[in-house]
Amino acid sequence: MKRFWKEVTLEQGTYGYAIRLDRRAVKTPTRNELALPTQRLADAVVVEWESVEKDIDPTQMPMTGFANAAIDRVAPDRDAFAAAIAAYGETDLMCYRAAQGEALAERQSEIWDPWLDWARRRYDVSFVVVEGIIHKPQPEATLEKLRAVVAARGTFELAAMAKLAHLSGSLIATLAVVENVGTAKEIWNAACLDELWQEELWGADYWAQKNRSDRESDFMQAVRFLDLLGPKT
Repeated sequence: MKRFWKEVTLEQGTYGYAIRLDRRAVKTPTRNELALPTQRLADAVVVEWESVEKDIDPTQMPMTGFANAAIDRVAPDRDAFAAAIAAYGETDLMCYRAAQGEALAERQSEIWDPWLDWARRRYDVSFVVVEGIIHKPQPEATLEKLRAVVAARGTFELAAMAKLAHLSGSLIATLAVVENVGTAKEIWNAACLDELWQEELWGADYWAQKNRSDRESDFMQAVRFLDLLGPKT
């Protein structure tokens, strides 16, 4: 679609801050009104629409994309969407380790144990830490609490959390971002620990680095979306 509008404005209504193009409502892909829950997020979406020069490029409009997902995909079935995110806790990246005594296992313990300890204290849960990649179930009490934690989050938060969990492979990392524990860069590097370790051993591969850089960009956009849902700090 080519740019057809001259002016982008906001109109506050029942469902938040609605985007207007020459006073006409912007619609999501499934024809819902694009309305944002906070002024900060709405302002960021306005900037994306104002920045379109000729053709609309969704890759250059990430805040709009997350908002569309929240409205079109999350809102119609929040429970199922939240459950899919919480399921990452069943096979959390940080619970699967190299064999004890290996140098990688020591690095994993150094980087991942503090995040596990934080989650244990914060949510009063326990985790099974596994050597190797064979699945072992986490305690059901832990999973129940984590499901409740995820389910308590808002519709727009869940849209960003789904991206964070998918990219990191870790519900713990996702919740750390949501709760502003540490920095997003620290959390991303923790999620990429195994990749970074391989690079230390065997050297960097251009395409592997590019892939990780692209994923990091997507991760940070999700972090920004969450930040824009909160008050200005």
